[in-house]
Amino acid sequence: MTVVASLDRGRASFERQAWGDACTQLMAADRAAALEPEDLERLAIASHLVGRDAESTDAWARAHHAFLGRGAVPGAARCAFWLGFTSLIQGEPAHSGGWLARGQRLLDDGRHDCVERGYLLVLQALRCMFAGDNATLHATFDQAARIGERFGDAQLMAFGRLGVGEALIRAGQTAEGVALFDEVMVAVTTGEVSPIGVGIIYCAVIGECQEIFDLRRAKEWTKALGQWCASQPDLVPYRGQCLVHRAEIMQLQGAWPDAMREARQACERLSQTVGRPWVGGALYLQAELHRLRGEFARAEEAYREASQSGGESQPGLAQLRLAQGKTEAAAAAIRRVMDEARDRATRSRLLAAYVEIMLAANDLRAARAGADELAGIAEQLEAPLLRAMAAHATGATLLAEGDGRAALTALRHAWAAWQGIEAPYEAARVRVLIALACRALGDDDTAEMELDTARWVFGQLGAAPDVARVEALSRAGAARAPGGLTAREVEVLRLVAEGKTNREIAKALVISDHTVRRHLQNIFNKIGVSSRAGATAFAFQRDLV
Repeated sequence: MTVVASLDRGRASFERQAWGDACTQLMAADRAAALEPEDLERLAIASHLVGRDAESTDAWARAHHAFLGRGAVPGAARCAFWLGFTSLIQGEPAHSGGWLARGQRLLDDGRHDCVERGYLLVLQALRCMFAGDNATLHATFDQAARIGERFGDAQLMAFGRLGVGEALIRAGQTAEGVALFDEVMVAVTTGEVSPIGVGIIYCAVIGECQEIFDLRRAKEWTKALGQWCASQPDLVPYRGQCLVHRAEIMQLQGAWPDAMREARQACERLSQTVGRPWVGGALYLQAELHRLRGEFARAEEAYREASQSGGESQPGLAQLRLAQGKTEAAAAAIRRVMDEARDRATRSRLLAAYVEIMLAANDLRAARAGADELAGIAEQLEAPLLRAMAAHATGATLLAEGDGRAALTALRHAWAAWQGIEAPYEAARVRVLIALACRALGDDDTAEMELDTARWVFGQLGAAPDVARVEALSRAGAARAPGGLTAREVEVLRLVAEGKTNREIAKALVISDHTVRRHLQNIFNKIGVSSRAGATAFAFQRDLV
């Protein structure tokens, strides 16, 4: 095939978004003759979209120099933007900064008023965002969007408004930020944005929706991203991110085998691309699924691999330690992580696990503080997923504090919320707590029915540790202490019988004086006495001390 034929076919394939053939043909033409800078840009884009990152970077760099050789400074600055952007995504901030500085200098020296200035502003703002400097994000992204409007560049407008939305969310203006995301997605779904831009925006919007626990939007846009990826079989970047997002949603909704399959595919697709930082997320998801199924050794290995790949291992690793019965290790790990977490989004992802582990460690004061913080965040964000998490944590804490009636109310709300977002595992976990609350209130029949239902759900999911726990709770219910006392109430009663004051009991059990009084009130009601002396007599008569 002649150079001209390869070039014509490469351009035609590029227009059809047949990225594999476009890359092959343009590379063939490039080997035979020097390409024009516009064709080098096409080669750079096609190479990027089939996952050939080194070839893409080389083509963009050569296009940059070719534009300069032609005296087309804006074109050279455009290439500098993409080189700076991909370097930033690949974790090379110094390279990114170098290309940003070069692009800005070229435009400044030639006093060029062009759309590329807006793109370089986007890169400048992204570098600030990656560095954690959010002070000027809104103004910089807004300026970029205005340049896009002035030059009629829909992609730049979309990038700028996306950035403004992210800045608004970081400033606590969630509703305004999400409204901008919806507007940006109109440009994506109507074909106003380039393929690279489409992938960038999809992943950014889905990621932000997950950060603010907007599950409905995350599901909607993940489905759309999957359809867009499926329409381009040669596409490599973004497909892996799509798999990670889909797997996270599948896990929440109880499709664990499907979630594991998607997470493994994501690892395969992402390990050789610019999406490599996402590998850590895919490995973490696999670790979570192993933990939930009781495959603890495999879970630990996957958490370690996630950390080595640049991902997170917490709070999952701390929850694994709790499941292994290593409560002190779990508590130490989650306390450290919480101490280091400063921003609301990070703390939101940790608080539910923190409350669970603090309750297991009998640190009710810390658990109460965590539950209250989570409830406050849920009230601010008004996200159904976050409301479910907050009600769950609040109910569990109230139950541990001895307020069974208040716990039952919160837990009923939590169960309805988890059911509403189709999260069967979490809903079943709440049913276990509802059973314990009913048992504390003397309603053993309802408690057993709740446990039976939870056991069935856990069995269907393959949640072996939870099945074992429910069976143990059922056996404990069958051989309960006299008077229908809970295990914690028996502990309090024994200390009362030993002559301990409320303050001494609170110190011994690491609970508040108020919680001790509530336990005593429940004990008196259950065993039909009205004084500490009567309770002490009951304890000795039933051989509880």
